[in-house]
Amino acid sequence: MAGTITRLWRRLARWFVSGLAVLFAGFALYQGWFLVHIVYWVKHNPDTTSVMDTRLAALRKTSPQARLQHRWVDYGRTSVHLKRAIVAAEDGKFLDHEGFDWEGIQRALEKNRRRGKVVAGGSTITQQLAKNLFLTGERSLVRKGQEAIITAMLEAVMDKRRILEIYLNIAEWGEGVFGADAAARHYFGVSAAAVTAGQAARLAAMLPRPRFYERNRESRYLAQYADTIAARMPAAQVP
Repeated sequence: MAGTITRLWRRLARWFVSGLAVLFAGFALYQGWFLVHIVYWVKHNPDTTSVMDTRLAALRKTSPQARLQHRWVDYGRTSVHLKRAIVAAEDGKFLDHEGFDWEGIQRALEKNRRRGKVVAGGSTITQQLAKNLFLTGERSLVRKGQEAIITAMLEAVMDKRRILEIYLNIAEWGEGVFGADAAARHYFGVSAAAVTAGQAARLAAMLPRPRFYERNRESRYLAQYADTIAARMPAAQVP
């Protein structure tokens, strides 16, 4: 009897170990899929992103022929004003951290605690890039965990210049409007290279709620926030 129980426990242990090995292998393959894309995008530009695909699908529900406004512009052909504005608004320590601004996260958590709801995220540009490239907007621990893994991959594989270049080209700036060049043409009728400091501050101020501010361009808060960003821009460091 004791021998039978021992054999049973050994069999269960083997099944458990085998199950863990399968789960680990599946997890590694899943993460490898992300890593392969990131490595490829070091030298090649993404054609689309998870957020872009989601927005296009929503637009085509009402207009089957809908297309996104999007045109890739190389880093050197994007206004330095816009680069400074994005860093000043979204991630002032962009050049100093390795994907995570722990002080910013702590400040966001404290602000959320005081308000009793989520009003700040503390995400860095790299974290936002990870989410926009691969993930959805859902709020869950699993999604945040995956975002953290992808963020670490991006920082390990890409330099800051490439991270910012991709972010500038895939950020959402309105209903079906993606990337700095499309945004500059949509709102100001100029190319990404010709964006002025004031226009750059305005575009950066829109990023937290781009579709809302597209409909509410005369928002007093938007104007005030743009002024705040403009004041920070001279000190913003870009790659």
